[in-house]
Amino acid sequence: MASLPYSDVDSHLRALAGQAEGFGRFSVGGLHGPVYHVTNLADDGPGSLRDGCRRKEPLWIVFEVSGMIHLSSYLSLSSYKTVDGRGHRIKITGKGLRLKECEHIIICNLEFEGGRGHDVDGIQIKPNSRHIWIDRCSLCDYDDGLIDITRQSTDITISRCYFTRHDKTMLIGADPSHIGDRCIRVTIHHCFFDGTRQRQPRVRFGKVHLYNNYTRGWGIYAVCASVESQVYSQCNIYEAGEKKKTFEYYTEKAADKDEKISGSIISEGDLFLNGAQASIRSIEKEESIFHPSDFYPTWTLELASDSLKAVLQICAGWQSITMPAEQVGSST
Repeated sequence: MASLPYSDVDSHLRALAGQAEGFGRFSVGGLHGPVYHVTNLADDGPGSLRDGCRRKEPLWIVFEVSGMIHLSSYLSLSSYKTVDGRGHRIKITGKGLRLKECEHIIICNLEFEGGRGHDVDGIQIKPNSRHIWIDRCSLCDYDDGLIDITRQSTDITISRCYFTRHDKTMLIGADPSHIGDRCIRVTIHHCFFDGTRQRQPRVRFGKVHLYNNYTRGWGIYAVCASVESQVYSQCNIYEAGEKKKTFEYYTEKAADKDEKISGSIISEGDLFLNGAQASIRSIEKEESIFHPSDFYPTWTLELASDSLKAVLQICAGWQSITMPAEQVGSST
């Protein structure tokens, strides 16, 4: 089996910075700022996660405690932040994280569960946010989405995450009226979608590269391509439960167009198990669909296989790992 990605990102504390594969590869998070220590589980106040995330300067945020942080309102991150849960077990509940008009964010090794309220997502990325990497997070049971990416947010990688016990898992692209979402570019890789019902993901307008993910037991479809979207599905594992249709196409009319159209999906090297049906729509001559190599030169890819399926069930989501030490000579 080929090597998995990110073998070096836990070698020291800031080794994550700039190491994402795919569209989020330029995200440096809080690389150039000091370490901020979360010393309590309070919703706000000195030493809280919220206090660190709202500060304007770059910060590498780490935890000195484990437990549940119950948010009474969305927790907004400002630019150049790393929220690094390695070394502890932190669960976000109540509400979620909001990435609004920010850039260079890394979110690593957190759990999200039990978000309540209208439009409450685990991680909500809108509007106009970019250079974002979400790695090794576990997400389930929110009232809206687990990760939603809309309103001209782009250059995002979601890697090694675990999604379960949820309906509308991931929306990319807000609605047909938001034609600015044509700029959206997202990479999703080495994730495990475990029985989530739909939207793994659902895409409008944007370009999405899916590779080496494992999606099983969906309730409606696995992946949906809506208006003008381009989805490149590469060496993923789709294992059906009762519902067999893997790829769905929804037609919608963009606000500046006259006719309804769906999106496009390329399936290359995908593995379909337990009767999963690709149901690929043929691509018309006038349609264009991107290739990932048009945007980044390399990514860690292996054939879809039983061994990959086994590994993803272990390596996706929150991990019990030691917080790496600071590299000698770096900011503290």
